[in-house]
Amino acid sequence: MIHEILPVGPLQCNCSIFGDEASREALVVDPGDEIGRILAVLKKHELKVTAIVITHAHIDHIGGAQKLKAATGAPVYMNAADTELQKHLDTQASWLGMAPPEHVVIDSPLKDGDTLRLASTEFHVLHTPGHTQGSVSVWIPSERKLVAGDTLFQGSIGRTDLPGGDSQQILRSIEGKLMPLPEDTLVIAGHGPSTTIGQEKRSNPFLRGWM
Repeated sequence: MIHEILPVGPLQCNCSIFGDEASREALVVDPGDEIGRILAVLKKHELKVTAIVITHAHIDHIGGAQKLKAATGAPVYMNAADTELQKHLDTQASWLGMAPPEHVVIDSPLKDGDTLRLASTEFHVLHTPGHTQGSVSVWIPSERKLVAGDTLFQGSIGRTDLPGGDSQQILRSIEGKLMPLPEDTLVIAGHGPSTTIGQEKRSNPFLRGWM
């Protein structure tokens, strides 16, 4: 499995590009910005995008989705609970002093328990609300990888002081959906370095006393 992680945009959102070597199909998670760089990686590996997945509707994760959709024709997936956030990308842009991105039409809602496929590889959708109400994480069992969006970070958790955030809810999501995964699972956070489930169980200060 091809997997490249590109930190994109002013907030350096980690965009994941997964590609199947045999079918040359690709799945892109969180194309927040710098779509030209994403398209260059796809071209390098001769990949065709078949799905665009949004972990949550904050501008740094969804901002480039329409441009990537227009360039590739791939459908966009997002949990419906973040629809209101998605409708107010102009407000989010004003917070950052940037121009609002193009509006993207969501083609399919993502629900807890859904499975997306990239050739023979399964991508399991875990609804992990707390950072936003529609936040999802994506678990790839055959790769032992978790794309966690802004739910879990190395030594930290997602912020909950923005609209839709809930500090108790995000801890329940982490405890119930993420911590049961194998300890050697590589966690690709929405920003910053990757970690593992085992490392966060042992050392994440936000999880002490909760689990």
